[in-house]
Amino acid sequence: MATTRQAHTVWEGDLLKGTGTVTFDSSGIGDYPVSWPSRAEKANGRTSPEELIAAAHSSCFSMALSNGLAKVGNPPTRLNTQADVTFQPGEGITGIHITVQGEIPGMDEADFVKAAEDAKANCPVSQALTGTTITLTASLA
Repeated sequence: MATTRQAHTVWEGDLLKGTGTVTFDSSGIGDYPVSWPSRAEKANGRTSPEELIAAAHSSCFSMALSNGLAKVGNPPTRLNTQADVTFQPGEGITGIHITVQGEIPGMDEADFVKAAEDAKANCPVSQALTGTTITLTASLA
């Protein structure tokens, strides 16, 4: 069964001085302020498209890796995944780096890294971002 999720943004003003609010419509989890300075400089309590991509990518990757590990008989006790999305003004998103540390009883490091590489290649968010260089660091706790 296909699902569709919605979010919307209301933006006021020009790029450099304007501000917006991103609203997560499907989940109802809230409204989050966004601005150019929060994207290109310091966050200062506001989010950015890159932070939203990082959230989507880290959660999707974790789900894909958890599923892949369970399918080979090694369900994880815990996965700690961070996605770092790099934005360069004038160039755009220049890369994403995923760092994952896993607690998987009975699994060796080489098999974990292989499973993590598979999740990186096959999670739906990674596939949607194929125009971006995605790198990975994976280790066991």
